[in-house]
Amino acid sequence: MKKQLKPCIASLVIALSSGSASGLALADADPIKGQQTSAMCTACHQADGNGKSNAGAESWPRLAGLNAEYIEKQLQDFRGGLRQSATMMPFANMLTEQQIKNVSAYYAQLPPKHTETVSLTTEQQALGKRLAVRGDWDRYIPACNSCHGPDAAGVGKSFPELAGQHSDYIRQQLHAWKNGSRSNDPNNLMLAVAKRMTAQDIDAVALWLAKQPIK
Repeated sequence: MKKQLKPCIASLVIALSSGSASGLALADADPIKGQQTSAMCTACHQADGNGKSNAGAESWPRLAGLNAEYIEKQLQDFRGGLRQSATMMPFANMLTEQQIKNVSAYYAQLPPKHTETVSLTTEQQALGKRLAVRGDWDRYIPACNSCHGPDAAGVGKSFPELAGQHSDYIRQQLHAWKNGSRSNDPNNLMLAVAKRMTAQDIDAVALWLAKQPIK
């Protein structure tokens, strides 16, 4: 059974991936106009799009360098209520369809960088790496890389880059999937994975991923 799950996940990744690289802009988008629209986003996502980690509070994810279609989908999901956030929903609802495409393309072309200093214990380093690279098939937890690609660098519009993303944001989203407050992922893959993870698992993998080089 365990051996059958891996090729199934790989097939699903191929089917859901657009084949485009992380950061690819939408063909009908105008990133210059997107920069103008982004003025409303800078208070949280920062002027360079690299976000900010806020321990114990809502963290703001790095958008710089993420796949444009992924960013667009998240904005559409906030606007349509498929993804819940008291912070994001009002802003998403202010945007037109074209503005969403434009601002997504703008953030996708920005250079990503680390803005968080990450420290792990030896145990967290080992556990986080194992879950991200190999998974834990005894508990039916696939590796993060099996969907998010080698080095967690992202795969198409469905699986965003995790390497270098803020640890508190990753942690918050894993808990959101675990408790069912987020459910806008393909085929509920993340919900199923997160429900099998302990708080210790989540902390370790969030910290390990945040420390990885951005490709």
